[in-house]
Amino acid sequence: MDQPNPTPFDIAARRAELERKSRGIGIDEAYISELVDTFYQRVRAHETLGPIFEREIGDDWPPHLAKMKGFWQSLSLYDGSYSGKPVQAHTKLRGVQSQHFDIWLALFRSTLDDTAPSAEAAEYLEGRAQNIAESLKLAMFGSPGLIARAVRIDGDELPLVTRLPESP
Repeated sequence: MDQPNPTPFDIAARRAELERKSRGIGIDEAYISELVDTFYQRVRAHETLGPIFEREIGDDWPPHLAKMKGFWQSLSLYDGSYSGKPVQAHTKLRGVQSQHFDIWLALFRSTLDDTAPSAEAAEYLEGRAQNIAESLKLAMFGSPGLIARAVRIDGDELPLVTRLPESP
């Protein structure tokens, strides 16, 4: 049986519920700010990722950090504070290779290990980061064994990645 399209009230209620759950595990604006600042300090200092970000951002870090804080707040607090097109922004980057996303994820996980307010918060945010990395890798390089479909989040169309089952 088909489900009726959700009403704006249904969507708002669902967002409020998800925000409440995130806040319940310690994710709030202050933590997102700490996470983003700490993570990008590590990215900038990293021997492989640092030069890629330096080439693209240079000394203009405050606007990038503000955008990333809005992005992570939208993903974890469902507050609509991000508007942008992350796939388009990343597909224009020069010098990025598929394996750089593994480095990015490892640095993100290390940052979560050092800063997360709870194990649940770390697990939740790591899962979101893995989905983001897989989506961007798929958009930039393609990836056998993955299917993508688009999903709308706060008015932005983002790819949602599903891994195909392994062959027997």
